[in-house]
Amino acid sequence: MHIEPGIVTGAKLVLSYATGIAAGGVALKLAVETVREQGFGSLAVRTLATTALVFTFFEILPHFPVGVSEVHFILGSTLFLLFGAAPAALGLAFGLLLQGVFFEPADIPQYGMNVTTLLVPLFGIQAIASRIISRNTAYVDLKYRQALALSTTYQAGVIGWVAFWALYGSGFAMSNLANIATFAASYALVIVIEPLADLAVLALAKSLRGVTAPGLVTPRLHNAA
Repeated sequence: MHIEPGIVTGAKLVLSYATGIAAGGVALKLAVETVREQGFGSLAVRTLATTALVFTFFEILPHFPVGVSEVHFILGSTLFLLFGAAPAALGLAFGLLLQGVFFEPADIPQYGMNVTTLLVPLFGIQAIASRIISRNTAYVDLKYRQALALSTTYQAGVIGWVAFWALYGSGFAMSNLANIATFAASYALVIVIEPLADLAVLALAKSLRGVTAPGLVTPRLHNAA
């Protein structure tokens, strides 16, 4: 997810650095909790997996510049359900950074706002999951409505943050509002596809119950809390 260069510039970038650092702080807190509960090795392996997947999603899956940003298949809820909140957050941050360093250096000044846009909605679906998924339900047993709720929460969060950065950086001119609306309408289509992707991946994971090595996925994938 990339805010187009030039939308937020100059001193206004300071806010993006602050929000990016705050989002990174939450991710590190989750990482510490994950290490305490499941060990450093498990966190490291899952973070490497999510980083590789995020980098692949951004570079290989279809993505189109639309309005103030790009339409991507981020699969944030899928990463959360497979690997847990901390590895998903770290993978999103590292994958985005690697893409910027090696392929899109013009995006580096926007890194703070882009990482905020990706991570804060992820923290949102972690909170939603604790409310709508019973503690005695493994993630592989989710219903479509639950997967839809998680994906919708994530995508709505991404759209909301993109709109915020665009308005913060470029104001309420009609052209800017039109670009935001175009992006939001295009990106909303992702909400139709990603819950189906979640369920397909979870169905595959369910068929591999007992085969997946411990520590490679979040314990909640196959087990109740």
